Amino acid sequence: MEDISVIALFLFVLFLLLGSGVWIGLALLGVAFVGMELFTTRPVGDVMITTVWTHSSSWTLAALPLFIWMGEVLYRTRLSEDMFKGLAPWLAKLPGGLIHTNIVGCTVFAAVSGSSAATLTTVGKMSIPELRKRNYPEKVVIGTLAGAATLGLMIPPSLTL
Repeated sequence: MEDISVIALFLFVLFLLLGSGVWIGLALLGVAFVGMELFTTRPVGDVMITTVWTHSSSWTLAALPLFIWMGEVLYRTRLSEDMFKGLAPWLAKLPGGLIHTNIVGCTVFAAVSGSSAATLTTVGKMSIPELRKRNYPEKVVIGTLAGAATLGLMIPPSLTL
């Protein structure tokens, strides 16, 4: 097959699956299945099952739900309210005020966990409701969380390093 026709076929399958309401991950898996059926002689089912199982059963990914659960525990114990009440007098004079708690919190948690996804979920679960109560703009709150959560990739115990 010609390169353009292969790309067109893959895009057609991808958009067909996405348009029919299939989740993104499963749609990409479907495109990979079609590609392997067309271009390999190996048994596609065996290869796909082995690959999916190998990547989904890694020990590094096993820690993510536990970090997310820790964020839920911190949120339910009202630790975030106490933290924001304690930091408010100190950070109110800085430009941005309590938004700096997102950055500091993400930095500390990213250094501990090493995962950007766990950092974003945990700190976001704590800080978004508190900053909403204090009438901070939604875009600024989400932007600082998204930017600061990526620090988890750069601080040494990160999953990618």
